[in-house]
Amino acid sequence: MTGSHKGAVGRGGRLRRTAVIGLSFLVLLVAGVGWGYLKLTGSIDTFSSDGISDDRPPDTSAGQNVLVIGSDTRAGDNSGLGGGTGEVGRSDTAFLLHVYADHKHAVAVSIPRDSLVDIPACKKPGGEWTAPQQHVMFNAAFSVGETAEGNPACTQNTVEHLTGLRVDHTVVVDFAGFSALTSAVGGVPVCLPQDIYQRDLNPKRPTRGERVFGKGPQTVSGQRALDYVRIRHGIGDGSDIGRIQRQQAFVGSLIKQVKSRGLNPTTLLPLANAATDAMTVDPGLGSADKLLRFALSMKNIDLRNTKFLTVPWRYEGARVAIVEAEADALWATLKADRTIDGQDAAGTSRGKGATPAPATASAAPVSGTGIDVAVYNGTTVTGLAARAAELLRTRGFTVTGTATANSQDQERTVVTYGPGGKAGAETTARLFGGAPVKESGEAGIQVIVGRDYADDPSPEPASPASASPTPDSLPSDVTDRSRSAADDPCSDLSYG
Repeated sequence: MTGSHKGAVGRGGRLRRTAVIGLSFLVLLVAGVGWGYLKLTGSIDTFSSDGISDDRPPDTSAGQNVLVIGSDTRAGDNSGLGGGTGEVGRSDTAFLLHVYADHKHAVAVSIPRDSLVDIPACKKPGGEWTAPQQHVMFNAAFSVGETAEGNPACTQNTVEHLTGLRVDHTVVVDFAGFSALTSAVGGVPVCLPQDIYQRDLNPKRPTRGERVFGKGPQTVSGQRALDYVRIRHGIGDGSDIGRIQRQQAFVGSLIKQVKSRGLNPTTLLPLANAATDAMTVDPGLGSADKLLRFALSMKNIDLRNTKFLTVPWRYEGARVAIVEAEADALWATLKADRTIDGQDAAGTSRGKGATPAPATASAAPVSGTGIDVAVYNGTTVTGLAARAAELLRTRGFTVTGTATANSQDQERTVVTYGPGGKAGAETTARLFGGAPVKESGEAGIQVIVGRDYADDPSPEPASPASASPTPDSLPSDVTDRSRSAADDPCSDLSYG
């Protein structure tokens, strides 16, 4: 991490999410005026990108993806605002902001902290790379290396591994800066379904304590804004999912408040200062001109077209499991630059300043670093499993063994996986021309090579995008849970 890093990052994922879209939109407003350049220069901290994986999804989306993460560290100015209890930066939640190529739509997809995911190999502060982890909590990625500033690169690797989307930029939010941000905007309108007491903020209190918030609409800023976005036990079902929904409503209200104040230096300069002081960014956003150029790309996004939703999920015990079929449809929708209600938002430009490569273009190289695979010969061709194993080893895979499959009439190569192995299996399948990937009851990843591999032992690696057809629209149970920045903060008050 370079720069002062301002005592690590946000109020857990909670604040981070609340600040960041606010951050992005605030700075974009400053960019629209164009007078903030000198004031912003020198205020922006960056983190090192040398921990970003070499095995990344291809850059095929016409829009841009911005990952926003946060930390519970108590370091620096955050210590007096109720951060985490330890010295290690921890991320409670994160969201992926997709800015469409038409520059008129945006959607923020929240990823709950307790989501069970696969964490790929990540670089630690000493330079060594970790072994991949399977079926672990999402927020563990930010803590790899156990430093106060956290590991943004590892979280980015994990999100790219999960979604198959290239992350263009990563932002880490500081909740002390967020506190200043909500004050600079003049407070944020919120709404509560009931009175909130001290025990709702701290369930370990023996009594309910004094009333912290009254029922109904009100405006919060500074410490009160921090308290509002971290309420969990006093509203709805008391879950983190419910809190995420409330934070999404808060961000929407923040954006609406900023836009209502107008584009003038008197109101925007304090917001720009608070925004830049609140975050640490990747080198791609690490200067005023880069940040302002990115901000300008969002100046025409209407409140109604600024959407918030949570990745499709279900409970798995005390944790959260991602519903893969629905999540895959969501990622494919964003990759194709379609809005969640099915509109084509790719715009006249295909994004990022380049014409997209045709479908027949060669895909990115496959890297199997950290992936263990067993290989089985599903044919009568002698030595086929050994041949496939050698191919895997040349691409960095660890081959745990070769054997003959139970059946030798396999026409097409298949890759199977057990719990937590989907992402690794999909990477493996790319090396075999996009072979089908199937979940099995057996642990680990297995390649059952078929007659197609015997006939063509070196198929062209398939792009991750080629295996996922883009749906015309998402399932209604995904879209029905979304909200926009234009929504009334008093609607759906329980948030879970």
